[in-house]
Amino acid sequence: MSNQSRRSFIKQTALVAGAAGMPQLMLANNKTTAASTDMKILFQGDSITDGNRTRDNDWNHVMGHGYAYLISSRLWYEYPEKKYHFFNRGISGNRVTNLAARWQTDTLDIKPDILSILIGVNDANGYMTGDTTCTTENYEAGYSALLKQTKAALPAVKLVICEPFILPVGRIKDDWAKWSEDIAKRQAIAKKLAVEFDAVFVGFQKTFNNALSKAPADYWIWDGVHPMPAGHELMAREWLKAVKGKLL
Repeated sequence: MSNQSRRSFIKQTALVAGAAGMPQLMLANNKTTAASTDMKILFQGDSITDGNRTRDNDWNHVMGHGYAYLISSRLWYEYPEKKYHFFNRGISGNRVTNLAARWQTDTLDIKPDILSILIGVNDANGYMTGDTTCTTENYEAGYSALLKQTKAALPAVKLVICEPFILPVGRIKDDWAKWSEDIAKRQAIAKKLAVEFDAVFVGFQKTFNNALSKAPADYWIWDGVHPMPAGHELMAREWLKAVKGKLL
């Protein structure tokens, strides 16, 4: 396809999307291409949320290829009349401190109606590999500060706090006792903050544990941290079960 033909195709596609009432994409620089839709739902976190998403206006990949994509595609399909507008701002490798550094641009400026956060496994990994700043105490303090900042800037925002999780696969299995002890502390912190900030809590760990009765750990999470396709589907179902009827 020539450059001229490609530009023509993109222009025509944009016109069709606008005519159909398709929620318009907010680009990586947070400039909207059209007026905001009725409800903005933002997914924040690390690589599990990122899902190899694009940073441009490619609708085929903008939500990534994980649980955030599955949730958004399902709700867009089931409720076109609600005109949901979904955003994915997960970034691979992020810890709580990384979220804090980009929170204004990647969260507050978007002004979400619902904010879903999954963070913690990279903090645990940092601690396990000797980074003394990645204590559970710093995790709680940093996470709490983010939530306070969010509530101060967006008092009407509805929060969803997702539980970090692991399964015994690969290097996680090799040091399972230490990993499970540390992640359990971070899970307790996430649950505590959900109560404190009146957030919906999505308990992923129990769901993954229960799934082991159907298939082994590496069927759900290939390296102990990152879900397989079936694992992302499991997450999407659990998220929707926790959130639908409460916030949606």
